[in-house]
Amino acid sequence: MKITDLLRLALHSLKRNKLRTFLTMLGIIIGVGSVIAMLGIGEGSKENIQAQISGLGTNVLIVFPSSSNTGGVRSDAGSAQSLTQADADVIKERCPSVKYVSPIATTRSQVIANGRNWRSAINGVYIDYFDIRNLKLSDGNYFTPSDQRSAAKVCILGQTVVDNLFDAGEEAIGKFIRINNIPFKVIGVLERKGQNTFGQDQDDIVVTPFSTVQRRIISSKSVQQILMSADTEDLIPQASEEVTNLLRARHKIRPEDESDFSIRTQTEIASIVGSTSAILTILLASIASISLLVGGIGIMNIMLVSVTERTKEIGLRMAVGAKGSDVLMQFLIEAILMSVIGGLLGIGLGLLTGFILSSTLNWPVSVQIPSIVISFLFSAGIGVFFGWYPARKAARLNPIDALRYE
Repeated sequence: MKITDLLRLALHSLKRNKLRTFLTMLGIIIGVGSVIAMLGIGEGSKENIQAQISGLGTNVLIVFPSSSNTGGVRSDAGSAQSLTQADADVIKERCPSVKYVSPIATTRSQVIANGRNWRSAINGVYIDYFDIRNLKLSDGNYFTPSDQRSAAKVCILGQTVVDNLFDAGEEAIGKFIRINNIPFKVIGVLERKGQNTFGQDQDDIVVTPFSTVQRRIISSKSVQQILMSADTEDLIPQASEEVTNLLRARHKIRPEDESDFSIRTQTEIASIVGSTSAILTILLASIASISLLVGGIGIMNIMLVSVTERTKEIGLRMAVGAKGSDVLMQFLIEAILMSVIGGLLGIGLGLLTGFILSSTLNWPVSVQIPSIVISFLFSAGIGVFFGWYPARKAARLNPIDALRYE
């Protein structure tokens, strides 16, 4: 028989039991929709994380204090050879691959203005910090090296702090806020950046000169980290090596001892996060694929029932000249049609689910064409795999026995 005739017979058979056909396809529909939605969520999260990492700045390296192991005695992080402001200054002077450097002293404190108060992160930094993080001002000016040297009581506010301390439309520049009862003059407002990958508000921040935070707010010489930017992306490894050698020499660390600091680069962070995101995406897609297998089992079950119900019909067709291959192809086409139609409906369901999650919950969803194609081909493959056995069983029926079947 022609393939068009077999296709027409298969469609006619499926139409005779519309509800059963739909319920059979439901597993495929849900499976394909789940796979596409999960892959979309995973890919969207990956892209969002990469964007957030890029938002850290350009060619970024971060030096953290860590535990040391000097002379066989291990000390707590930062307790033996903690990072200092002098370390940051020397890095700027002696590491040619490093373009910008800023030590960071940070704390959280109540910020008061206009009879309102708001608890925010207070970051003490060098002026280079803004270049490293690509932070732009929406209004006002940056503080100056002179402000840094004199520990000037000036600050730059994030948009969230402005929104919570001042009325809508009220000018913040030139106003005074109080941090630990110390008055600070607002000289700038940062452009809005929104939340980062971990849900932290990047606009909930007050930036002041590094010396101001150290002397006037936390009264400590501690440096939580040193933020740097390599001159170019290609120089990141070289910059990391230069900083490592310099700090080990400054901290008098012997060759056999571990460093009392650690360096993380933007590339390393992106690689680690990207690997984690890829694993989670595969895990989510694997879980969703289980429903595809369940849908395939449902197709096999219904096809076996259909063969049993239509035994007499099969015998009659064979008696009037139909070949076993014709019967095989008819039942196989029915199985493939159910999985293909279910796959197409599943694609629609996956796209709709992604749109709903993105628009209502603001989840990052990025559905890629390859994920749609793979899901569709997988669903069609399931139709072939699970439809083969029932089709072969129908093709191998003895015409005489089939005609006698009650």
